[in-house]
Parts: sequence; structure tokens; C-alpha cells
Amino acid sequence: YKRQALATTISKIAFGSCLHQNNPQFIWNSIAQYQPDIFLFTGDNIYADTKKPNVMLKKYNKLANHQEYKNFVASTQVYATWDDHDYGANDAGSEYTQKKESQKLFQDFFNIPKNSPSRKRDGIYDSHLFGEKENIIQLILLDTRYFRGPTIKKLPSIKCPHANHGQQTDKKVSLLGSQQWSWLAQQLSHPAALRIIVSSIQIIPTEHCWEKWSNFPHEREKLFNLLANTNANGVVFISGDRHLAEISKFQHENISYPLYEITSSGMNTRIHGKGEVNSYRTAAENIQDNNFGLIEIDWAANPPKLKMNIINDVGKAVYSLPINLNDINSNR
Repeated sequence: YKRQALATTISKIAFGSCLHQNNPQFIWNSIAQYQPDIFLFTGDNIYADTKKPNVMLKKYNKLANHQEYKNFVASTQVYATWDDHDYGANDAGSEYTQKKESQKLFQDFFNIPKNSPSRKRDGIYDSHLFGEKENIIQLILLDTRYFRGPTIKKLPSIKCPHANHGQQTDKKVSLLGSQQWSWLAQQLSHPAALRIIVSSIQIIPTEHCWEKWSNFPHEREKLFNLLANTNANGVVFISGDRHLAEISKFQHENISYPLYEITSSGMNTRIHGKGEVNSYRTAAENIQDNNFGLIEIDWAANPPKLKMNIINDVGKAVYSLPINLNDINSNR
């Protein structure tokens, strides 16, 4: 995997999730047509679903041996976090017994440098800075699995016929864990024009029955208050997991600008969620194609412009939302 020089200005960030190693991989050719500077895996990068490290390794190798994937990563730099299936088990958290082995396989596969701080700590959370002066982009990759405490699961209902995740109201139960929360607060003190915060599960939406930050309402509120207290401007959330695509917009009472979240899922897996309610969605309906996301930044415009795109697996932009960078950055 390539690694970009830190001073390089980034203007195109592609991302995607829910990529099954056994399924066709032609989406890589569609992503390559857009010539992104970096690609972000946002989780379920393989479907491992095992407690056997040798089985997980075989599935990583299956992905690595797809020719389309090999061609793509030879010319584009890749960063990643994980979700439940590549972590090791459906909906898994800190109770997953093979998490240390899974961490090593993940970091080896994505060629995380041996001297990287993320190699020396539990979990795979990490951050990177690109660009200089007025063009700095901060990439923050959260780990929503390694430290996550117990969830509340309810019986399926008419509203939630397949999964029914309730709210965990015990405020001592964490989603990120104390170490990662402290680290995140430090990261948000870095100056940046644009901060891409990657969470495998959705942050803004609250109404669906699946995994999401609002299943831990105290943790979701803690995240928003941390952004407010650190005066962290220019935040855009990226998520995956859902096997649908959408852009959500949320105005928190303590944050001076609206928060946007681009959910892109899945790259080559079954899509569901048709007709699902999301009061924060910026469009009438979610996207029901296999897809990837693309953020384009026009630094030369005055003010700089940001364009958030959902692009289907054959390379057609099916939804785009343009904003000025100033709109999410009260300091500019």
C-alpha cells in the first residue's frame, strides 16, 4: 500500500464499506475512474465472521488476490477502519475473544507501519494529516468495536422485523472506551480546514432498528459536546455498515455549524432499507444501488467548495450535495 507525503494537498477522497471477498470486485474499476487521492475502507472490508485467525487470513488473502483490487491499490493509497464482520463477528464488541489476533491481521493486511502508534495500543483507531496551512485535512479513523460495551437487544417487532437494537442507558457503558476518547480529544485540538471523522456505524440517524451511535445516547451526546468544547470546525462524518447510502444533516444546539454524515454501503453486497425513515436525510429516499462515496474539495474556489457524492458501482453519480467549506467552518 502506498503512503502519501503529509504535505500533499488532497482534493478527492473515495470511500466504501461492506465488501464481500467472494463477490465480484468490478467496483474498483469504477472508483479508479474518479482518480481519488486516497480511498477509505470504513468497515466490513471482508466478511470474516470467525474466531479462527487462519480462516480470517484466508479471507483477507481472497480479497488481496482479486485482480481489480490489486490494480486499484497499486495506484491509490488506502486507509481503513473495521466494523463487526471484519473485526470477527456480527454486532461484536469488546467481548470478542480474538480481538488481539484480529487487530494484528488487520494492521498487517493494511500495511500499517511497524513504528505506527496504532501498533502499540489496543484497537485500530488512527489519524492522519494531509496538506498545509489553509488546506489541511485531518482524517480520524475511529474504532467502534474493540472497546464497545454491551448492547441492548430487543425481540423483533413489526417495526423491526429483523433486528431490534434498543438504547443502552447505563452511562458507564462506553462505545469508544476511555483511552480512545482521550486520544480523540487530543486529535481535535489540531488545526484543520476539514476533518473527516470515520465511524463504521451511523452517528446522526436515530430512527432505524440497527446498530448506530444513538443506541448509546450518552456516547453520541458526548461526541457532539466534545466537538463543541474543542471548537473543532470543519467536521464531516463518514459511515458504512447499513447496506444503503444516504447523506444526513444535523444541527446540534452547542455546535455553530451543521454536521453532515455520508453513509456509503455496500460496495458489492445486498442492499436493503428501502423506505426506511431518517428525519435527518437530505434527500427523500436512500440510495438502493451498490455504491461508493466521493468527497471532492475545490480549494481554488473562493470560498473553497465541498461536494459530497454517492456513486453507484458502474460509476454513475446518483446523488450529490454541494456546500461551501465555510458552511461547516465558523473560523474561516
